[in-house]
Amino acid sequence: MRISTKGRYSLEALLYMALLPEDRYTSAQVIAEGTDISGGYLEQLFIPLRRAGIVQGIRGPQGGYRPGRDLEAITVGDILRAVEGVLEPVPCVASETCSMAETCLSRHTWAELYREINDCADSITLADLAASYQALDQAEYTI
Repeated sequence: MRISTKGRYSLEALLYMALLPEDRYTSAQVIAEGTDISGGYLEQLFIPLRRAGIVQGIRGPQGGYRPGRDLEAITVGDILRAVEGVLEPVPCVASETCSMAETCLSRHTWAELYREINDCADSITLADLAASYQALDQAEYTI
């Protein structure tokens, strides 16, 4: 399984929004400038994120985007699944219709990896990422 730019950039844009003051709408252009992601590409990414309720947007001069739920209620798994689809290491693991399910010797391994990937992605919230980023940003470095 490989996370594409859709997944990486979606997570980056949401983390950027999570670090802004709560309930603030921010334009795609401001997010683009803050993340070095194309504004047009962000607009495309926000379509599935809005459908999933992860991003909320309004039009107009004071419009823009913000997280669609509390940061504690948005997980990395939610974000990745909204833009990437199912997080499976091989294409047959999430499907119950695999023609080789009865004879596949490695299916158990792939199924376990699938569970671990999803459990991990679902255990990290946007609030966790924002707190980690802020802790790094405030850390004092001395030599």
